[in-house]
Amino acid sequence: MSSKTFVLVHGVWHGGWCWSRVVDILRARGHRVTAPTQTGLGERSHLLSADITLETFVTDIVRHIECEDLKDVVLVGHSFGGAPVTGVADRLADRLASLIYLDGIMLKSGETWFSLLPPDLAADRAALAEKTSGGVSLPPAPAEAFGVTRPEDRTFLESRLTPHPFATFTTSLDLKGSKVGNGLPASYVCCTAPSYGPANVSLEKAHDFGWPVTEIATGHDAMVTEPQATAELLEKLAS
Repeated sequence: MSSKTFVLVHGVWHGGWCWSRVVDILRARGHRVTAPTQTGLGERSHLLSADITLETFVTDIVRHIECEDLKDVVLVGHSFGGAPVTGVADRLADRLASLIYLDGIMLKSGETWFSLLPPDLAADRAALAEKTSGGVSLPPAPAEAFGVTRPEDRTFLESRLTPHPFATFTTSLDLKGSKVGNGLPASYVCCTAPSYGPANVSLEKAHDFGWPVTEIATGHDAMVTEPQATAELLEKLAS
């Protein structure tokens, strides 16, 4: 297939590093690939603050695409990374070719991630953030929560996960357009072995929107557990 430009957006507690195996595969296949890390996470964890909101995450990716002068981008959002991807599509549609949500969260305008959670779960996470950081961040979940069980993969993941800026969960996505995806070609990938419960609400939205839905038989962190299959699927959907 012809060369594509991929921008891979990570989820909660992760950083661009989580895509490294997929990045290597796609680049070896001739594609241009970037995997930016959002403010306050990964190698940018020293920037963690209470001021980081969902708007910060959207701006991170917008500025990355603009400064790298990327065009015809296949924008991929994993897990919570789906939320800023929707914001980027609202602002930079002219630079995007398509959207792929990999077990990705989808928010409509005005929604927050916590507004979609059961109230007791949202309250528990808020209490944990307050206890561990004064409400600034949420500590990482164990690797098993992402369907990662192989010892080498667990080590890879847990040695790099960092606390996540808490206000990104409680601030809304504000879209100028009326539709998630802003009319761009979009698809959804569902990780099924095991399935990731928090993503179910977004899977339902994808079906409601009439988007094509593809399954991949691995856990939520597909880019870690099945990088070859994930890279091949992204390449297929991009075509």
